[in-house]
Amino acid sequence: MTHSPVTTTNSGAPVSADGLSQTVGGDGVIALTDHYLVEKLAQFNRERVPERVVHAKGGGAYGTFETTEDVSAYTRAALFQKGASTEMLARFSTVAGEQGSPDTWRDPRGFALKFYTSEGNYDLVGNNTPVFFIRDGIKFPDFIHSQKRLPGSNVRDNDMQWDFWTNQPESAHQVTWVMGDRGLPASWRNMDGFGSHTYQWINAAGERFWVKYHFKTNQGIKTLTNEQAEQIAGQDADYHQRDLYEAIERGDHPSWTLYVQIMPYDDAKDYRFNPFDLTKVWPHADYPLVKVGTMTLNRNVTNYFAEIEQAAFAPSNFVPGIAASPDRMLQARIFSYADAHRYRVGTNHAQLPVNAPRVEVNSYSKDGQGRISFAAADRPVYAPNSFGGPQGDPQQAGEGAGWHSDGELVRTAASLHAADDDFGQAGTLYRDVMTDEEKARFLDTISGHVGAVRNDLIRERAVQYWTNVDAGLGAALAERLAGSGSADPVVNGTDTDGAEETADEESAA
Repeated sequence: MTHSPVTTTNSGAPVSADGLSQTVGGDGVIALTDHYLVEKLAQFNRERVPERVVHAKGGGAYGTFETTEDVSAYTRAALFQKGASTEMLARFSTVAGEQGSPDTWRDPRGFALKFYTSEGNYDLVGNNTPVFFIRDGIKFPDFIHSQKRLPGSNVRDNDMQWDFWTNQPESAHQVTWVMGDRGLPASWRNMDGFGSHTYQWINAAGERFWVKYHFKTNQGIKTLTNEQAEQIAGQDADYHQRDLYEAIERGDHPSWTLYVQIMPYDDAKDYRFNPFDLTKVWPHADYPLVKVGTMTLNRNVTNYFAEIEQAAFAPSNFVPGIAASPDRMLQARIFSYADAHRYRVGTNHAQLPVNAPRVEVNSYSKDGQGRISFAAADRPVYAPNSFGGPQGDPQQAGEGAGWHSDGELVRTAASLHAADDDFGQAGTLYRDVMTDEEKARFLDTISGHVGAVRNDLIRERAVQYWTNVDAGLGAALAERLAGSGSADPVVNGTDTDGAEETADEESAA
């Protein structure tokens, strides 16, 4: 057995851990002193010029969000007050493919929203799945590398994907989603969207709550078969983008109903699993859906490059009444997304029309590439000053968000909860949510995908991976691989009503 070399920083210094960020205690904030995390993410953000490193292929449209219900008991955010109507922009995308890749590859779909609120821009960056492959942002560059292309042949590789997944058991829940029917949505209009992360809501009295976002499509869930997706990929690589554009042009405006799950602040301390783990969902039996309002897309962009390619969504764009949580992936993305935009679009990307807030900006930011707007020459460019320049206001900003954390700087998994487990929710999703027909299609899909793996060790780990999800599933996969090497993956399309849409997120160990 060969001895692996020690990972180092780009300057050659040894690294203590590849996959654990440095935090204040198990559930505390990530420390900016974690220079390896910053180096790793900053280097990753600069790997591609000029397309997005991830979510490169996509499209979107403008619309409005109407808050129809009273949720003021949970948040003071202006856009979520009953009767509020907020202009917005949505961008949908694939994750791994480049700009010219087909829309119908099996992949999660990005579900990024920008709300032009009366208190500044609020960005919600999510997917069409309620979970993700990893729970710590320091692993994100490695995950994306495994889904991209080999450095020599420049082709995507099943061995590389399954090597990463089987070495990261926390990926099981998301891989189960992606390999299921909903890994191939029939259109962007026919898929749900999720904020995925846990966020914090703060009401006018300063009370804090943990929250998850669920956008339920009002067009119904519809999916493609593998054969349909492959055929469309060869005939119309821009199928989903064309579908959305043409639907809006003919007046068929797609809409989604927003629901949230609300967890009281103190519940998180001893909930049976870590509620800030991005690989987990909250059971609806514990935290039922609360209706908020409706998102409707009703206007196409007039210039794709200016309004979609240059659109910059960042989870660091919060507004009063909404804040972060101890979710490690969210904390890393708060840095990483904005940094990627500064590199890809420019330091002053927030001044571009598509990204510019609809409220007055009073910032001390100065100069930089692409500077469009600027203050009067007699306005001070530093703070504090004696000339009436803008000043911070904790009351208006909604100061008070946060959580208690105290501890040594460590690289460790988050504080364990009684039912923390990597395979439990994936197994429940397979056994209790999927129908018999969906299970059969799921087996066909993973048999084809794992069957394309050439390395015997990785294939064996993949069989064990699915055995950990469900023993019967692992045995069936092993038998299938032994019998034919691989199977032609066949996934039938589905058209489901709201009942199934609710059931799938309730998978929980």
